[in-house]
Amino acid sequence: MDSRLRGNDGMTAAGLLHLLQFASPALPIGAYSYSQGLEAALENGTVHNADMARAWIVRHLHEVVAQWEAPVAWRLMQAWSRRDWPAVAEWSEKFIASRDSAEFRAETIQMGYSLVKLIAELGIADAEMLRHLQSEAEVALPTAFTCAVAALDIPHDAALLAMLFAWAENQVLVCVKSVPLGQVAGQRMLLSLREEIEAAAAYAQAVSDDDMCNWAPGLSLLSMQHEVQYSRLYRS
Repeated sequence: MDSRLRGNDGMTAAGLLHLLQFASPALPIGAYSYSQGLEAALENGTVHNADMARAWIVRHLHEVVAQWEAPVAWRLMQAWSRRDWPAVAEWSEKFIASRDSAEFRAETIQMGYSLVKLIAELGIADAEMLRHLQSEAEVALPTAFTCAVAALDIPHDAALLAMLFAWAENQVLVCVKSVPLGQVAGQRMLLSLREEIEAAAAYAQAVSDDDMCNWAPGLSLLSMQHEVQYSRLYRS
């Protein structure tokens, strides 16, 4: 296939393949080992069947991810593409500061570190981008992911959708293992989230800086409870 071939959305074949690689759960950064508070919700009974699992994912998507994580990633993509280093540093710092439990902070730093190392080893970023990325004492996962998006010239809207899908897929996999759900039920749930993911991506692109918010005290409390949870499969 000619890597210059473009679909109706303007994405090249090469861009699509790069996006599939960097949004894949097979990417060796450890995303599968985190539940982002869901395991604690399963432990205390807040989530205990398929309907409640889907409701949890949808609420988390719209009230947490779409309000803060996705808009920050959207701004980071633009900053990397413009090579606006102060903006990259500012949004990265804000994202790390927004991680209000030890587990949530460790999660983004660990996966960010792993992705920075992978980016360097694969040689996908130019010297200037890599130098800026490696100059940070701590790199959040969205900062590293959006650097890869810019380096590989992946369309921002597609990258945002892929990021949200990867997040939702990981949440569904937690439910498959721990609710438990069957494999088909898990895929049915993931398929049912398409419109929710599209709506979250659209909101993240449109929300103003002043309207962004990371206020999720219930999720923060669950994360803190998970830190001392006796039996657990996940690191968050």
